[in-house]
Amino acid sequence: MADMTTNTSAEPRGPKPKKAFSRGNIFLYGTLIVVSMYYLLPLYVMIVTSLKGMPEIRMGNVFSPPMEITFEPWVKAWAEACTGINCDGLSRGFGNSVRILIPSIVLSIAIASINGYALSNWKFKGSETFFTILIIGAFIPYQTMLYPIVIMLREIGLMGSIWGLVLVHTVFGMPILTLLFRNYFSSIPEELFKAARVDGAGFWQIYFQIMLPMALPIFVVAIILQVTGIWNDFLFGVIYTKPATYPMTVQLNNIVNSVQGIKEYNVNMAATLLTGLVPLIIYFASGKLFVRGIAAGAVKG
Repeated sequence: MADMTTNTSAEPRGPKPKKAFSRGNIFLYGTLIVVSMYYLLPLYVMIVTSLKGMPEIRMGNVFSPPMEITFEPWVKAWAEACTGINCDGLSRGFGNSVRILIPSIVLSIAIASINGYALSNWKFKGSETFFTILIIGAFIPYQTMLYPIVIMLREIGLMGSIWGLVLVHTVFGMPILTLLFRNYFSSIPEELFKAARVDGAGFWQIYFQIMLPMALPIFVVAIILQVTGIWNDFLFGVIYTKPATYPMTVQLNNIVNSVQGIKEYNVNMAATLLTGLVPLIIYFASGKLFVRGIAAGAVKG
């Protein structure tokens, strides 16, 4: 029986393990930490300031944590802060923003998804020209269209109303959302669409039973983009609505820029945080799906 020997001096094979604290990693993570601190420091100042009383704020140390936490600025920002002659805080503006946001999202995403599906799978004469004109509309500065839209809304009786602003957000969201959905549906294998057509499925049956269930990631991308754009909008809100229907961002501007009485920085910070909570919550709740939607074809084409 032949002797079997093991060569214990043989070197291990495979890639050489990388050092955990290499020069490149230290530079990379150091840069990320510095950039993160740059963006998180203002948020930290806003939070700690909103939890302080005015006597503590007057001491001047904006970076120190509150010695005694109080939520009175948050209550006042929500329900008591004055915006002109009204002293009901952000609560009225929040309700208006919700009534503007929900129908704007539903209408714009529903129409854009159908447009993108039709332009990617159901080619018709002039479809590419239509798509080009639609995309060009996304690059026209909307400031140049403010006055014509005022005239249009006045003529149809929607100027100053919530539904007038819903119409504006729906129209302005159409080009970019159509591009997103068209590129996403174009990334789906064409054989799947052809197989459904061979089985006798029609336009709406394919859309609702095949395309729609597969499009959850891109719908999340569209929702996040629309929520961020519509909720944070100030210009359209202040132009196309009136004081009774002002969205939350216009209410926030009126609170922060109010010159009546003492400047309450804690209330201003609390009002700013309250205004930004909705898009932040939606983004963090659906962040993974947002990345999946982008990676699955939202920027392809």
